Amino acid sequence: MTRILHRQIHAPLRTATGGRGVELFDQEGRAYIDASGGAAVSCLGHGHPDVIAALHAQADRLAYAHTSFFTSEPAEALAERLVTDAPADLDYVYFVSGGSEAVEAALKMARQYFVEIGQPGRSRIVARRQSYHGNTLGALAAGGNEWRRAQFRPLLIETHHIDPCYAYRYQRPGESEAEYGLRAAQALEDKLLELGPETVMAFVAEPVVGATAGAVPAATGYLRRVREICDRYGVLLILDEVMCGMGRTGTLHACEQDGVAPDLMPVAKGLGGGYQPIGATFLSGRIYDAFANGSGLFQHGHTYICHPMACAAALAVQEVIARENLLDNVKAMGRHLRRRLTERFGNHPHVGDIRGRGLFMGVELVEDRGSKAPFAPALKLNGRVKREAMERGLAVYPAGGTIDGVHGDHVLLAPPFIIDAATVDTIVERLGEALDAAIAQAA
Repeated sequence: MTRILHRQIHAPLRTATGGRGVELFDQEGRAYIDASGGAAVSCLGHGHPDVIAALHAQADRLAYAHTSFFTSEPAEALAERLVTDAPADLDYVYFVSGGSEAVEAALKMARQYFVEIGQPGRSRIVARRQSYHGNTLGALAAGGNEWRRAQFRPLLIETHHIDPCYAYRYQRPGESEAEYGLRAAQALEDKLLELGPETVMAFVAEPVVGATAGAVPAATGYLRRVREICDRYGVLLILDEVMCGMGRTGTLHACEQDGVAPDLMPVAKGLGGGYQPIGATFLSGRIYDAFANGSGLFQHGHTYICHPMACAAALAVQEVIARENLLDNVKAMGRHLRRRLTERFGNHPHVGDIRGRGLFMGVELVEDRGSKAPFAPALKLNGRVKREAMERGLAVYPAGGTIDGVHGDHVLLAPPFIIDAATVDTIVERLGEALDAAIAQAA
């Protein structure tokens, strides 16, 4: 009996009672390798002593102070650290409680920016199909996850979507990755010209698409071309790094690998590593200056923005990552994970694509490898994979609707940055067993 409205009402849940390193434990004492970090959250794993100590110390000093009256030392210190390491011109940061709030704040910042500078006609948002930007109504409207959007569509603001940059499904035979990247980016310019670029305020995209499509990286040159198009037409570029950012791909910010800097950048998950609920929106100096020289405020806010406990936890997480050079481990273990996945699934008849960056990898499942035909949605293969993996002591993040919101299945892997090669090997072995068992059941 539970009084909680859980995500799935009729799906029984194990009770987590503890965690240590890369493992979680249930009330019966069973251990599970957290191979997805929950939802790419637990970048330091569980029970890290430095973060726990920072939380204890902050609780002894100050748990909460409302931001209409006070700032706090951990919030100021975290902001300084983040801005120091941020992409060019992202000179300020706004703290919230999670990824959806961070995206929602970015959308409001974009709108207010154009009001402040005397272009109130800019209100339209362009994003991509098969994207996910959060579950608040503004973020949900920007996202292209059709399953999540469907029943709430009457409540959503008008947004406009172009095809994703999704080489496995959209790259043409004989077309190079760079050629495909430029062609995919051209869809943005075409949409801006269709809508009237003077009416568009922002383009929103994940540098590496996470939950909806399974670690799909931008093709070579895609984001650079997108940046050029946004600059040409005066449109703000919002790069959503809630899932793929804060070191997950091997660099602190995923867009570094594409050689671009956005105007607004929401982050969350790996920012605080799950030790406290926290997210943030980076904003450029010109957006800050428009607010400062105009109305003098950002017309937005939540009760728990800049929460001292959350900021203290996030600061400790970021200090551990830097001190222990964990991004080097993300790169090394990311290469090892890709190699082991390729060895195990490279010729698998039901694995169509292995993709991603760093410790952010996706495996797309297909019924027929040659035609790329997906499994029938009614089989709910992704759910079967999750159950079989859990039975083997492995927590992964499968999802369905990979291709169009209805068809397609994938498995997302996002293990903690502290992982070692032996544990990577175990993840791949258990995933292989779980996948084979799930497909056999569905046959």
